[in-house]
Amino acid sequence: MTYHETSDSILTVENLSVDYDGKKIIQNINFDEKDITRPNKIQGQSIAFVGRSGRGKSTLFRCLSGLEKPKTGKVLLPDMHKHQGEAYPPMKEVGEGDVGFVDQKYTLFRHKTVYQALQFAMRKQKLEKSEKHDKIMVHLRDWGLETVKDQYPNELSGGQRQRTAILEQVLSHTNYIIMDEPFSGLDVGNINNVKSAFKLINESHELNTVIFCTHDIELAVALAESLYVLGYPTLENGRLEPIGTLIKKYDLKSMGLAWHDQLTNRHYDVVEQVKQSILES
Repeated sequence: MTYHETSDSILTVENLSVDYDGKKIIQNINFDEKDITRPNKIQGQSIAFVGRSGRGKSTLFRCLSGLEKPKTGKVLLPDMHKHQGEAYPPMKEVGEGDVGFVDQKYTLFRHKTVYQALQFAMRKQKLEKSEKHDKIMVHLRDWGLETVKDQYPNELSGGQRQRTAILEQVLSHTNYIIMDEPFSGLDVGNINNVKSAFKLINESHELNTVIFCTHDIELAVALAESLYVLGYPTLENGRLEPIGTLIKKYDLKSMGLAWHDQLTNRHYDVVEQVKQSILES
């Protein structure tokens, strides 16, 4: 088991529920994620949500990103504007713009080059122009985009578009990024690029947190420290209540399954357990 400790909360969801036209979509969503620390290592986090289609993952993500106002409950994360020295920032309710969102289409500005798009992403940062340039160039090199920095979205490959969309959110000065099905429709090479992007994000700031959903359970188990199954709960009569909620949590770090380069038999056991939880909900 890789040694780690947990400290202050970095994401807290309390009694969250959402109704559309009087119909409950999700309810009783509660969880609290703590900051993970590892010796001599910057360790951001990855949190996975899995479940059948229609169970409310998109609705939950809209709440986590501050785009959806819940009927009840709240989403809390650190107020980075009040970060002082080594102390953890106080918690605040999430607002629009606090969390970056990368959709499945990897939407980019058609009229901006890669470099110009990243400049725009950094527009609110209080840095000199030369400092912004240097920061952008470092990220372009790290993310394998330096050779396409002057190209427009229609000139990029799918993988390059995706990395640019993710990098826009990284440079927009948010520590939280939601990715909706980041592996959908990708080939093996581009899947590896996204896995590398997760690692780059997590290792660049202690509070950097990637929140993602996927139908690929093996990738969820491979990449996450915490994995949640969102589904329909079973009632006393054995039927499913058609309102999404958290069915199960797998704390992969405490199970000794986080931060492995290769999946082991124990990982595959958990993959099967997760699949069963999904099928039953």
